[in-house]
Amino acid sequence: MDGKTLARLGAIVFVAVATTATVLELTREPKPQSDAVSAPATSGAAADPARGELRRCQRLGEAATRDRNCLSAWSENRQRFLGTETERQ
Repeated sequence: MDGKTLARLGAIVFVAVATTATVLELTREPKPQSDAVSAPATSGAAADPARGELRRCQRLGEAATRDRNCLSAWSENRQRFLGTETERQ
């Protein structure tokens, strides 16, 4: 078997495998969305008002850079994440 024939055979096998994988993926039933995934995120926001404020600021987009509440929430979040000077020593 010469190289040209072997290359053609390899290309045919590759196309066949790719086609089969595509058909299998397209015929697969989608997984149902479970409410359990989104439930902790909403309950966490209710338990932590700062998280709710940060989410609101995230939805505001660029306008949040001019919002005093967002600037305050970001500052508090940085302090909570990084800690204060006395905690680092």
